[in-house]
Amino acid sequence: MAGKALPFKSLLLFFSRILLRRLRYPTKSSHLHRKVSINTASSQAKLQKYPSLSQRSVDQVLSKNQTLIFDMEGSLLKSSSSSVMFPYFMLVAFEASGIFRALLLLLMYPIMCLVDEEMSLSIMVMVCFFGIKEKSFRVGRAVLPKFFLEDVGLEGFGVLMRGGKKVGVSDFPRIMVESFLKEYLEIDVVVGRELKTFHGYYIGLMQDKKKSSGAVFDEIFGTHEDRLMGNNPSDVIGIGSFNKPLDHQLFSHCKEIYYVSEADKRSWQYLPRSKYPKPLIFHDGRLVLKPTPLNSLAIFMWVPFGFCLAIIRAIVGVALPYKVAGPILALLGLRLNLSRPTSMPSSSSTTTNNQNNQQSQENDQNILQNGQEKKKKGLLYVCNHRTLLDPLYLSAALCTPITAVTYSLSRVSEILAPIKTVRLTRDRVKDANMMEKLLSQGDLIVCPEGTTCREPYLLRFSPLFAEMSDQIVPVAMDAHVSMFYGTTAGGLKCLDPLFFLMNPNPSYTVRLLDTVVGASSPLASSTSQDESADHEVSRFKIANHVQEELGKALGFECTKLTRKDKYLILAGNEGIVKNR
Repeated sequence: MAGKALPFKSLLLFFSRILLRRLRYPTKSSHLHRKVSINTASSQAKLQKYPSLSQRSVDQVLSKNQTLIFDMEGSLLKSSSSSVMFPYFMLVAFEASGIFRALLLLLMYPIMCLVDEEMSLSIMVMVCFFGIKEKSFRVGRAVLPKFFLEDVGLEGFGVLMRGGKKVGVSDFPRIMVESFLKEYLEIDVVVGRELKTFHGYYIGLMQDKKKSSGAVFDEIFGTHEDRLMGNNPSDVIGIGSFNKPLDHQLFSHCKEIYYVSEADKRSWQYLPRSKYPKPLIFHDGRLVLKPTPLNSLAIFMWVPFGFCLAIIRAIVGVALPYKVAGPILALLGLRLNLSRPTSMPSSSSTTTNNQNNQQSQENDQNILQNGQEKKKKGLLYVCNHRTLLDPLYLSAALCTPITAVTYSLSRVSEILAPIKTVRLTRDRVKDANMMEKLLSQGDLIVCPEGTTCREPYLLRFSPLFAEMSDQIVPVAMDAHVSMFYGTTAGGLKCLDPLFFLMNPNPSYTVRLLDTVVGASSPLASSTSQDESADHEVSRFKIANHVQEELGKALGFECTKLTRKDKYLILAGNEGIVKNR
């Protein structure tokens, strides 16, 4: 019995020592402000002379001629230092490796609470990065900047922007923060922990802090020969956290060091979107919520139930008629808000409606009176693109199936779609002929952006739709989710509808705008070079006008960015979806 109890006693002794060490040497004690230490005595004296940045005017502290070294977690992010790292590593685990590694990280969280910060960081790096291919890691550029920007404190950001050359120091691995700091906050130099690799794969280990900063040390302070000759820059200011020891060697060379206390950070405001140095237009990833430990637990508890709920919602939406499925889907948590103008043009696919029948009869009389013998075309609905479900929600709102043309769609989505979908070839002549044929058969939906955009921006509209019909109905679409995004650039597109339907209460807003008159004649019918040029100008004007009207209706900003721009930023390709 004594032999069997020995392993249990050893394990109990191990955890008791950890607990005693935590109680005896807390990493964030209430008296830490009296023990914050810098490597040199002169820096300690300066820290005591100016203990808080808030006690002095920012204009007196910083200028454009000074070099500013700041601790990212302590002086830029609003989150407290005790909880700042876990959510971002959870994003890496979930987006780069999948749900099972993310679940493992969550299960390891109680252990990380028992060890010191350095050991906790090592555990998160091992769990999240072990076995990940270095060249394929894009989470740091495509996913993390959005969540980092939402955690930036307005006051801390304002202080940093008053400095000259800015150097960001972080305990995060450099590949997690470099894109956020350089591309979105315009930081000149980023110093983070370097990860060890083996044959192009991360092995889950970090290099020493001194090795991580050695490459940029000469860039900031000059070479050893320059320092011997007295060329060492003396106007270097450091900003750190009140509750985090500034043990990085770069801070030991600062002329003055200031700190930010947790009380100061609690009074900060979050940096508003309008003050971002670079607008956040594109980002990837499935998670909407910032995955704090509590949010992560809620997500994992919801996933099994949400998966079953999504399957039920999909079956009801596909198998039942629109008028029957609508109330059932509303009871299952789906929300659809529809608004339309007072007068709508006639539609070839909604002749069962009494009002549309009356309008159709009036149009037929006008056609006979004018001697027009050509076949009446269907309506062309032009939508901004939020998710793959845009055509389905419009069809549900109008209670009629409408053909949708798409620039790219997975084969699985095509098979499961309850409405007819036709893929565009990106050949203008072929696509124009195909859309002309489809419009002669009924109504048509097109999303001229060519790809989805999550943020309140509209991408450039392809002008092809402008010459397809004389009756163009702009449709302003907006989707709201609370847990999972129903779009992706680097993941499996066939799972997009599933993730959207897994949200507890996803909602869609469909707003039909006043009809816009399209180009008077197709490009092929132009008989002269002048007519062709005029038609080119006309179709671009119509496309830009529709984009502007949708932007006004939604409160979105119009851009000239394209599908190619999005996929080059997020996925490193041009966005050509393979059949899968």
